[in-house]
Amino acid sequence: MTELDDFKQEVATWLDGNCPPSMRRPITTEEMVWGSSRLQFQTEDQKLWFERMRERGWFAPSWPKEYGGGGLNPKQNRVLETEMAKRGCRQPQYNLGVWMLGPVLLEAGTHEQKLEHLVPMMKGQRRWCQGFSEPNAGSDLASLKTSARLEKSEGGEDCYVVNGGKIWTSDGDKADWMYALVRTDSSSKKQNGISFLLIDMKSPGVTVKPIELISGKSSFCQVFFDEVRVPVRQLVGKEGEGWTLGKKLLQHERAAMSKFTEGGAPSADALAVTLQYVDRDADGKLEDAALRQRLAGVLMDAQSFTLTHRRVTEMALARKDVSGPGSIMKLVQTEQEVTKYELLEQAMGLRGLGWDGEDFSAEELDLCRTWLRTKTYTIAGGSSEVQLNIIAKRVLDLPA
Repeated sequence: MTELDDFKQEVATWLDGNCPPSMRRPITTEEMVWGSSRLQFQTEDQKLWFERMRERGWFAPSWPKEYGGGGLNPKQNRVLETEMAKRGCRQPQYNLGVWMLGPVLLEAGTHEQKLEHLVPMMKGQRRWCQGFSEPNAGSDLASLKTSARLEKSEGGEDCYVVNGGKIWTSDGDKADWMYALVRTDSSSKKQNGISFLLIDMKSPGVTVKPIELISGKSSFCQVFFDEVRVPVRQLVGKEGEGWTLGKKLLQHERAAMSKFTEGGAPSADALAVTLQYVDRDADGKLEDAALRQRLAGVLMDAQSFTLTHRRVTEMALARKDVSGPGSIMKLVQTEQEVTKYELLEQAMGLRGLGWDGEDFSAEELDLCRTWLRTKTYTIAGGSSEVQLNIIAKRVLDLPA
């Protein structure tokens, strides 16, 4: 046996002994454990799985042990992912800082920044939100106006003073910190005047207001900054490098959004739901041939996406450029979720329109809200139209 075979056996044995059976079932939104200074668990199994994975450094298995990671090489990391997928293991914690900000800090952050921010992520102690979009700077992000002026201090640490606001900030009301793009130079080209700043959400002058959504549940917020003082040590990279760093982060964001459904985020089993609500013939087949064909298409698309995601993951581990596939996967995954939930709503009929009340099961209520929430999937993280433009220009190299 090779060393990798030995590691595979070690991982398999460890997962069998440490991942409780309840942590191997499909997850609901309410069961997601978010890393945070206000960390909460609903069950002892959630806590056990969280603590065991934290002890191994497997919240981010490939990160250096110095910063709380597992220190695994790319092949070992893939073995762990594969063995977890085989068992249906849930994500032990959800943390946008780990999935998106972390890789940028590993590449561009100082040693001090890594110790200050990566280690708490690996302990599940800090929740992050993203401050990019503004009311007049969504698809045209380079037009952002949130300003950060540098104030020198004779006795203390220099600070940036931030004014402006961000919108569509996911879970801004629950976050401990924000990674934000701010304008530090208004005289140069739009992209050149943007910097990447880390902001403590408890700072004086930060105000957060939730935004209501059609689904009745809102993770989006609007954040306002009024003379918010941010120590200069929280600048990632140099002034004016924010646009470059932001693009790097968005590559990880789109990969994370596509990864979110593999071993992690709540997503209904299309086959199980449809079989529960639709009439079948004596052989167990769906009587509606058209519905049967659509369901088969949804299932095949989902399997194709899973296999493609694994291939792109291997490309990323091999240090290949996955920015193009990342945009494609974000587009495809969100559109697939919309298509799937439209199918489920039709299959469920009136049972799929339950909003509240004892006449509907918890699953039916959740399916209705998720169906409505999918309307945001093709907008958040870059709308489908923007993704198509990116793919046309940067991947297919089509003329403008």
